[in-house]
Amino acid sequence: MIRVEVAYALPDEQKIIALNVHPETSIYEAIIQSKIHDFFPQINVETDPVGVFGKAVKDPKSTEVREGDRIEIYRPLLADPKEIRARKAAEKAAKEQA
Repeated sequence: MIRVEVAYALPDEQKIIALNVHPETSIYEAIIQSKIHDFFPQINVETDPVGVFGKAVKDPKSTEVREGDRIEIYRPLLADPKEIRARKAAEKAAKEQA
């Protein structure tokens, strides 16, 4: 057995669940085994993006966990960061011209 953590965070709440899994366990299976969706029913384990220590995992169903992994489930973005930066730059330019 190896020890991993599954983490999910909202702006005002977070949960990290530590669990022991078999070495051949996929990231997807570890998320299911953690039962973190019992605490956060809005999690969609089929579609929500996940990562390990901040690095995105493209295929959690076939990627095996490693000892000490912190599996992170990411919330959908409310706005595209590129659009936000472009809007702020445009607002700044408009202020400078005024």
